[in-house]
Formats: sequence, C-alpha cells, structure tokens
Amino acid sequence: MILKNRVAIVTGAGSGIGQAGALVMAKEAAHVVVADIDFMNAEETVSQIRAFGGSAESMVLDVTDDKALEAGIAAVAEHHGRIDILHNHAGAQVAGDLEQVAIDGFDKSWSLNVRAHFMAARFVMPVMKKAGKGVILNTSSSSGVLYDREMIAYTTTKHAVIALTRQMAGDYARFGIRVNALCPGWVDTPFNEPFIAQMGGRDAIEAYIAEKVPLGRWADVSEIAEPILFLVSDRSSYMTGQILVVDGGETVV
Repeated sequence: MILKNRVAIVTGAGSGIGQAGALVMAKEAAHVVVADIDFMNAEETVSQIRAFGGSAESMVLDVTDDKALEAGIAAVAEHHGRIDILHNHAGAQVAGDLEQVAIDGFDKSWSLNVRAHFMAARFVMPVMKKAGKGVILNTSSSSGVLYDREMIAYTTTKHAVIALTRQMAGDYARFGIRVNALCPGWVDTPFNEPFIAQMGGRDAIEAYIAEKVPLGRWADVSEIAEPILFLVSDRSSYMTGQILVVDGGETVV
C-alpha cells in the first residue's frame, strides 16, 4: 500500500487513462478525489473504487472554470488537511492543420490542455509548500515530443505541457515538490475518436498504428496506469522535471 494516507486529485478521472490512474492509486490506499465534468462518469469511477474497498469521492466541475476549480481544491484541502498528489489529466483532442482547425477548437485545447493544468497546480501549490512535499503529474502525450499529422492544436498544447512541467519542477524542487509529465502514445480509449474520424475510421487507424508503432498495437489503459503509479509514488522519489514516454516505441522510429 505505497500511497497509504495520501490524498490525490485526478482530473478527467471519469473515463479512460484518468480513470485507470484513479483506480490504481486507490488500490494502493490513496484517497482519490475523482474530478470530472460528467457527474455519471465521476460516480462510476468512485463506485468502482468503493467496490474493491478503496476510498474515493467525486468532484464534479469544469476544470476550465477557475472559480469552480479553486473552490473544489480548497474544499479538498480543508476537509482532508492535505493534498499529496495532483494528476492533471483532463484534456481534449481537436483535429485539423493550421488552416483547417477551428479557432474556438484551438482556444478550447489551450484552455483545457494547458491553462487548466497551470491553474490547478497554482491552487494546490500553497498546500504542498506548507507540507514541504507533494507530487504533480501532468499528462502530455507522445504528440508533445513529435510531429502529429494535422493536429496542430493538440500537438502545440502537449508540447506546452512539457515546458510547463519542466519550469514548475525547477522552481519548486526546493520545496520538496516533484513535477513530472506522462506522455502516453496510442491508448485504446474513446478519447481518440476525433483522430479516428480524421484518419477515415477504425480500420485506417489500426493500419496506421501497426505501421508506426514498433510494438504494433494500441496500449490498454492498464499499461498506462502502472507508469502513473510510478510517477506519483515514492518509487520515483528522486525524479523531477522528467518526461516519461509510454508509446510502444513510436518516438524512437
């Protein structure tokens, strides 16, 4: 139980990778605050955690709403007296190249994929500084370290998350706070629907992955959960400002 007595906030934890991360933290005895914009999805994750005897609560909010996000984080800190882990995972994938991408889609990507990470970290930082320790994990993407065809909004924001992570890590290490980024590759979740549509359907994306990923397949969310656990736990206690790419080898090709 490597996360016993720790309180974790996971944004976008109602489905996919966020849910898998929340589950694995709860299995290691963390109390997990499941933050998601969708009430039913958040409650489903909480129910799954409680079903195996874990501890969790839902926090339903839009992470791009600064006031709601600040209030939610403040309530967690007040109720539990601590916030040990923040996993900024909520994000959006918006397709299109420079000329095709909708301007409001680009703005949405920036607001959700970058600014919300920034604001959540800003709100938890005083709590972690007071404690003299804490872990922030930001979800970037393999798209944050390579070119991603006709996905300018997504790729730009995911590169920015890496810069944000490194900057925070350097600034706050002296307070005992570690900040790292996770870069998943192709993970089989509904999150990929915009890109699947852009590629021309499921068969097309399967062929693309088989060609571009050396392991020749998608990842299952469980294969991303374990790296998440590593990064938020003391197993990575001397690691900060780093980018962990979990992509089946795509970025080495």
